[in-house]
Amino acid sequence: MSSTDALLSLRQAIKAKETITYAGSNGPCSALLNATHLVLSSVSLPKSSPTRYLKTGVTNAASPSDFFSLEAVYLAWLLRDAGGAEYMKQARENVSLGNTADSTTPPGSPPRPANASTLAPRKAHADSMTSSPSKRRYIADALDVEVVKKIRQSEVELRDRNTVLRGIKPNNFSSIRTVYAEKLKKMKEASKNGNTAPPVMSTADAKMQARKARNNYPIIMISSSPTALITMHNVKRFLQESTFEQSQDARARAAAEGNTRPEDMIPIYRKRTHIDSGGKETETHARYYVVDSVEALSKFGADAWDRVVCVMTTGQAWQFRPYKWNEPIQLFHHGIYVSWANDPPNAKIKDWNVMELKVNHNV
Repeated sequence: MSSTDALLSLRQAIKAKETITYAGSNGPCSALLNATHLVLSSVSLPKSSPTRYLKTGVTNAASPSDFFSLEAVYLAWLLRDAGGAEYMKQARENVSLGNTADSTTPPGSPPRPANASTLAPRKAHADSMTSSPSKRRYIADALDVEVVKKIRQSEVELRDRNTVLRGIKPNNFSSIRTVYAEKLKKMKEASKNGNTAPPVMSTADAKMQARKARNNYPIIMISSSPTALITMHNVKRFLQESTFEQSQDARARAAAEGNTRPEDMIPIYRKRTHIDSGGKETETHARYYVVDSVEALSKFGADAWDRVVCVMTTGQAWQFRPYKWNEPIQLFHHGIYVSWANDPPNAKIKDWNVMELKVNHNV
């Protein structure tokens, strides 16, 4: 081994950021493959000079060939940022395979020096390689372990609707099982005997039925024709306040208030006064809904037609085409045909089972 420490000289040159050049038998050269020496500052060392890094699998150094050469260590540092494939390619092109660093060692990480502190771990590593050549024991870095712990502390667990509904506390449904145990037992016995058990309605179902009954307000259908006497613009004052206002006047008043388009469903409240046997008066308000199209009526559900209590028509047959009962004689039971006092009689309504109501312009 040369009196000059090749590894120390290379380390000092790299630390001082000095330019490392190559030299051959005929002077300076540009390729490491053709060079015989590495020029480190003012020191020129043969590139085959052994360093203090032991080769993989060597436990007791007996000759300079047991150490990595200066050329191999320098190439590992030079390609420290290259990938594994690029490193092996450059190593094959510039250095003999016997002098390259271990292919499993990342570029930029030279092998450990052969000193007293590393001989024992290297021996243990060699033993493990002998016992299991295809597997190596992974030892996690202590700094990496701490970083992973911090990441896990800040980790946010993703949750879906099932985990949210499940909650964090264990749910005990024993009380519910106890309530329904007797009912289920009776249903099973009835099915064995061939009898059909009566349907069991839960408290929640009963409440829903009561709420549905309360929400079954009656519905009034009016014509969607803009020339009708009663439209969505004036129907509320007509039915709720008993005041007739022409449709165009009501439309202009609504536009002045910022309501350019009427609602497709209008609630109407009618005040009712009830006098009991003792002479006490009780006032209640009955709610109705007014719609002018079958589309708006469909929003009330499948039974909406069963809740229709009144239909206001213009006397034109096209209005009844989308109705459930498209024949006026079937639709009207006690009909009222509203018209102006000076309008001539409408012959179409003669067979409709309706009564004509004349409205005076000046009243």
